[in-house]
Parts: sequence; C-alpha cells; structure tokens
Amino acid sequence: MAAGDRPFLRFDSVTRQFGETTAVAGVTLDIRQGSFVALVGASGSGKSTLLKTVNRLIEPTAGTVLLEGKDVAGSQPSRLRRRIGYVFQGVGLFPHMTVAENIAIVPRLEGEKIGHGAIARLLELVELEPALARRRPDELSGGQRQRVGVARALAGNAHLLLMDEPFGALDPITRDALGRRVRDLHQELDLTTIMVTHDMAEALLLADRILVMDAGMIVADATPAQLLAGQGGKIAQALVAVPREQAQALADLTR
Repeated sequence: MAAGDRPFLRFDSVTRQFGETTAVAGVTLDIRQGSFVALVGASGSGKSTLLKTVNRLIEPTAGTVLLEGKDVAGSQPSRLRRRIGYVFQGVGLFPHMTVAENIAIVPRLEGEKIGHGAIARLLELVELEPALARRRPDELSGGQRQRVGVARALAGNAHLLLMDEPFGALDPITRDALGRRVRDLHQELDLTTIMVTHDMAEALLLADRILVMDAGMIVADATPAQLLAGQGGKIAQALVAVPREQAQALADLTR
C-alpha cells in the first residue's frame, strides 16, 4: 500500500483482556488523517481502553495499532507520546509547577526546551492570557486548568490529539466553549482528533464521524447526519434518543 493510500491510524484486530473480562474485542478500524472522531457508548463499553492502545498507556492483548503505517508497539513510549497529544478529564497538571512548566513538560523529557514566546502562543491558542504562565494550577479555575491541559497536549506539535472525557468535570457553559475551541483548533492546526465522550449531543455537535461501542465492539460507524436520520442501529439510536428527548422537552416548555 502506498503511503498516500494508507490510513493515518489503523486498529487491526485489536483485543484487550483484563483477566476473564474482554474490554476490547477484535476491533478493526481505519481513521483517515484530518478527521474528528467521537467514541461513544455506555460505561464499560471499551472506549477509553481502545483509545489508550494508541499511545501505549494500555497494550493490546492481541492485534496491532498502526500510526502512519508503523506499529506503535515498536516505538519507545516516551517518544511515541511526544507525537501524540493527550487530554483527559483529570487534567493531571503538576501542582508544584507553574503553568509554563506544565506545558513544557513533554518536550523537556525529550531534552527540548520551549521558550516564553512559544508558551504564550500556546496559551493564546486555548484563549488564555499569556500572563497565566506564571501561575500554579491551584490558582486557576477548572476550565482554565483544562485549557492548560489542551495547550500541553499541543506543545509537542502533535498531529494526533486523543481526548478522554476531556470536558466531563466542567460546567455546561465552560464545557460548550472549550468544546467549540477544540473543534476550531482541530481545523486550524490540521489535527486528527479522537474523543471519548459519554455525551451524545457533544459527539453530534463536534465530530464528523461517530463510532458507537458496546461490549468491546464497534456496533455503529456513522456521521452525525446519519445518526440523526435514524441510522446506526438500536444501540446507537438509544444514545441519540437522549439529546433528542431533551430538546423536545425544552421545546415543550415554550408552548
């Protein structure tokens, strides 16, 4: 397969077992460069486990994950993660470090330095004032901390952004604003983004492709428009029904 024809990211029969429990059951999937993919499903469906096989936070029991045609298992984890941005709900900022030091941590582990100008540009990308670079995480709001987490994920010039329930702990207004900003950054920086979320409305609004997981398998692979048109099967439609019913209930209140 020519380099131009291969998928940017490929899961080839990826399986992950924890004892007798199968968290991911032989997933085969291609993701093209530049796409924004949402992984949705009930708790325990395997979403986060599958996501973490990409940056080797979890190793598959069987199967392979190929990034730009190369098996990620053949890459040193720290070097691999230098190429992949990762944002998760807990943020994981180091409390004893400043915002600038937190953003620069991944490149620093690779022996590289980020200057003050680069830190300022990263903060501006996530709509934070550069002056916040001198503060520590406990001086920031939850939304600000999560924005710093996004800036840190982008600090290594990554072209692949993995997000695991990144907005789950935020209030609705902050969640909506940060989701929109991430979507804008996805386009501005030509990223490939994979986001795990429990929120189907969020997936429908942000992603261009939605993968529904159940019992470790992909049970639906559709666009938001297809899901809203009733496609994707019973499990997918049960998830779509939640925001649809909420929207109807709000509409009924105005009558």
